[in-house]
Amino acid sequence: MSASLHHDVTPLAYFASLVASDESFPLLEAAVSLAQDDDPSLDVQGVLAEVDALAQRLNTRLPADAPPLQRLRLLNRFFFNELGFGGNINHYHDRRNSLIPAVLATRRGIPISLAVLYQEIGQQVGLAVHGVSFPGHFLVKVSMTRGEVIIDPFSGQSLSREELEERLAPFRRGIQNSSGNGLGGSDDDWPLGLFLMASPPRDIIARMLRNLKEIHRAHADWRRLERVLARLVIVLPEAWTERRDHALALAEIGARREAAAALALYLANCPDADDAPALARHLAAWQAAQ
Repeated sequence: MSASLHHDVTPLAYFASLVASDESFPLLEAAVSLAQDDDPSLDVQGVLAEVDALAQRLNTRLPADAPPLQRLRLLNRFFFNELGFGGNINHYHDRRNSLIPAVLATRRGIPISLAVLYQEIGQQVGLAVHGVSFPGHFLVKVSMTRGEVIIDPFSGQSLSREELEERLAPFRRGIQNSSGNGLGGSDDDWPLGLFLMASPPRDIIARMLRNLKEIHRAHADWRRLERVLARLVIVLPEAWTERRDHALALAEIGARREAAAALALYLANCPDADDAPALARHLAAWQAAQ
């Protein structure tokens, strides 16, 4: 694990240190650290130790020579039945569903937060578990000797190829309807395997942050939105639209100087964007007011 957060390191600086390198990207630690926007004093290492303890409980039940299928069956029974992890159906859009400490406490979350925990425990018991950024609903896959098992972490259900194809059909239709030319094509042009590739940790954290972004924007919670966007800019430094949105959130909380700097960077990198003329006028007004 990475070094714990010291009193002289801000949560944002700590997060930046975690996501600096793709080669040593601690997914669970980065995911847990997102909760420091709500609680800057959160003991991230304590939360990691709690997850480690859960994995150790399961490990003690597994024979050293247990084959992958036995490990998977025990993992599913442990995670979904004994521990009771599952989807928060009644309050799906509660921001706490994206915060790992809250998910650990309530055993309720959304697919991606549940997947992060499932993946960590699964890997600690010797399984090759990876998150999958499936359209509309995050999944996990477990690589076995003979193929892969795809699991919906929201329900604990193992999904057949037919069920996956059914879930993918609306997305494929959307591609075909919006392309207008060869981009859409047939299902053969968008094979199922393309959507079942393992998602890199950086992409998983970005998706978690974008979920929070939409929740905070829907509630006009500008301060939380600004903090989430500050993290998105760090994890995806060349996602210029996130930098633009960060500038607008900074302006909403009255940080005009920082907003102007962020917006100037967006306009410098996206001078031909459709919104560039209007945003350039905003930038001029902010700069004039300083």
